[in-house]
Amino acid sequence: MGKHDPPEAGHEASLVRPYTLTAGRTTTSVDLPLEAPVQTLQSALFHRWPPDDMRGKIIQLCVHSPSVAEISARLDVPLGVARVLVGDLVTSGYLRVQPTLTDRSSRDERRELIGRTLRGLRAL
Repeated sequence: MGKHDPPEAGHEASLVRPYTLTAGRTTTSVDLPLEAPVQTLQSALFHRWPPDDMRGKIIQLCVHSPSVAEISARLDVPLGVARVLVGDLVTSGYLRVQPTLTDRSSRDERRELIGRTLRGLRAL
C-alpha cells in the first residue's frame, strides 16, 4: 500500500492521535499493574457515553474483567493511553482494579492469573 492509498477496508484510520484522548497525560494516580483485572462497577452501566467515546468502550470491555494490557490491545491504543483512561474511570467510580498476586497469594490464585493471562492471549 502506498503512502497516499486509502486504508484497507474494515480498518478505519484514526483521525485523533492517541495521546489527545488523555490530553497529553502519561501517568495516573491509580496503581495499575499490567496484569491487573479491571471490573466495571454497577454505576458505570447506567451512564450514557457518546457512541465513539473510548471511555464507554473501556466500560463495556471491563464487564468481562480484562487486564490493563488486554484493554490496550483490544482497543488498539498504546498502553500508556489505556492506563490513563482506566485510571480516570477508576477515580470516577466506574471501574475497580482487582488486586494482583502478592507474596501471600495462594497456589490457586497464581493458577487463576495464569489461566486469565492465557485466555486473554488467545482472545487477541
